[in-house]
Amino acid sequence: MFYTPEAGHDLPHNPFGAIVTPRPIGWISSRDANGADNLAPYSFFNAVAYFPPQVMFSSTSVKPDRDGTKDSVGNIRETGVFCVNIVEYAARDTMNASSAALPREVDEFAHSGASKAACETIDCARVADAPANLECRLTQIVQLPGAANFVVFGEVTGVHLRDDCIVDGRFDVTRFQPLARLGYRDYAAVRDVFELARPDD
Repeated sequence: MFYTPEAGHDLPHNPFGAIVTPRPIGWISSRDANGADNLAPYSFFNAVAYFPPQVMFSSTSVKPDRDGTKDSVGNIRETGVFCVNIVEYAARDTMNASSAALPREVDEFAHSGASKAACETIDCARVADAPANLECRLTQIVQLPGAANFVVFGEVTGVHLRDDCIVDGRFDVTRFQPLARLGYRDYAAVRDVFELARPDD
């Protein structure tokens, strides 16, 4: 089949999210100007540069109490910092619980049962037992076409790695099985890893 987004796909569910998969999940923690913490997962997330290390995530919907966006973007606008917490398979239910649409004053760490610790380089909370955390300072927020499409870019200023995930000097993802977002309500865990050498290596 072929369709254009403008005309629609005539399927019971939008296939777009199932085409671009798997997608890593950025479990974004942020803090508002009054010190209230927020934690929310975003599957439009990735690393975008090595030097200096930079990441991005995008928010594509709104909350009625957040002036055209969601809590994460609103908080980051106020404070200029956020933390990316890497989601392991074992934390799938906690991550999912933190995705609930809650009033802005509700702390999703407490609501979901996620462990909380302080960041080192920024004034923000992080998921204490996550396999890795990327502390970030905002570089820019870009508004994309569409009513509520915002891409948040940040430079990584601090990196936490859980000790049990470092094997022979490498960060071993098979030790925690990263959770990935597929289409619809589907997820996957990374369990099988193989190497490919580039032709010019």
